[in-house]
Amino acid sequence: MQPSSIQQSPSTLESLPSLEGKVSAEEWQLRVDLAAAYRLVAHYGWDEIVFTHLSVRIPGPEHHFLINPFGALFEEITASSLVKVDINGEKVDDSPFPVNPAGFTIHSAIHEAREDAQCVMHTHTVEGVAVAAHSEGLLPLSQQSLFPLASLAYHDYEGIAVREDEKARLVKDLGTAKFMILRNHGLLTCASTVADCFLFMYLLQKSCEIQVAALAGNRPLTPVPQEIIDKIVSEGEKVTSNQGGLLAWPGLLRKLDRIDASYRR
Repeated sequence: MQPSSIQQSPSTLESLPSLEGKVSAEEWQLRVDLAAAYRLVAHYGWDEIVFTHLSVRIPGPEHHFLINPFGALFEEITASSLVKVDINGEKVDDSPFPVNPAGFTIHSAIHEAREDAQCVMHTHTVEGVAVAAHSEGLLPLSQQSLFPLASLAYHDYEGIAVREDEKARLVKDLGTAKFMILRNHGLLTCASTVADCFLFMYLLQKSCEIQVAALAGNRPLTPVPQEIIDKIVSEGEKVTSNQGGLLAWPGLLRKLDRIDASYRR
């Protein structure tokens, strides 16, 4: 089906038959969490119409993962509308929706190479792309920036990510990092849970917003010393009681439920 043939109203997506009880309980929970992440990205204004992607790998030897139905707005996405694909980008269910090949290239490369990267998020925010265009990249100008800087990689721009040969270079550049800036392109985070991945993106995005604002002030800046950056991760774990993103995730779901709980369908 071509993207132009998708009925793009929220009611259409919400009227899809629910997959709850038709997939494993583990897969259903991942669907709900990923759909929530899409809605939160839209809520915070990090989406770009129907472009950019969030994905999550379904545990199991098949290496299947869930990604957005291409052509649907992030604010419309529901748990049942997410598309399940294999590592080759082929749909493994009867979803009527297509998958963006650029989204598949980036996400499948990371899911395949990194067992810990169960969830991958990628955005094209104004502030994220602005920092991705800075020759210095992310600067240690805020407390928020210290968390990404402790585990940050960069990947040079090679054009729209549709070429198979770029995967190896992307994976090599990412290494074991949890945060990545795709130069001239955008931001990327990966983690073992949707909750952690979203929190990482929140921190990276906030860091970029602060950097753009600070540079616009046309005043001398005070960077954080490297010795403080080196110890920020352990201190941050104390703040979250070693729960990471799971500390904030239930509250974010409650926020969504108050706004519109249809993502759970």
